Amino acid sequence: MELISNKGGRPSKKFDDKQIAQVEALASVLTKARLADYFGITEKTFRAVEERQPEVSTAYRKGKAMAIADVATSLYEQAKNGKFNAAKFYLKTQAGWREDAPVELYQPDDDRSWKIQIMRANEDGTIEPTDRVVEVARPISN
Repeated sequence: MELISNKGGRPSKKFDDKQIAQVEALASVLTKARLADYFGITEKTFRAVEERQPEVSTAYRKGKAMAIADVATSLYEQAKNGKFNAAKFYLKTQAGWREDAPVELYQPDDDRSWKIQIMRANEDGTIEPTDRVVEVARPISN
């Protein structure tokens, strides 16, 4: 970390290319406060470095985004492979599904997948099916 001289006070910190690469790599598992600890500076100083060096902020956001994409891909694959909790979480966060909305499950005996019919609750208290059907692989029972 290079020190930049300024007029009065402590010299400003500057991250080199290696440290910027470390920020990107560690962003997936560390908060900004923990990254500051890693580099031996305060969080306030880390944020000041981000302001002076936009590439540090970009590296942090890119590292976070790549980690989120990895986890989201794993969650999506689990949902497609019949993991009910993964499918439920995915539908809640990505499809606007709510637990208080009625859901009807039906499964033909000869089918190896679950079809989830999304239902709509009307203001008058009646329930009607929508045209949305989600199909997920049924887990194989042992």
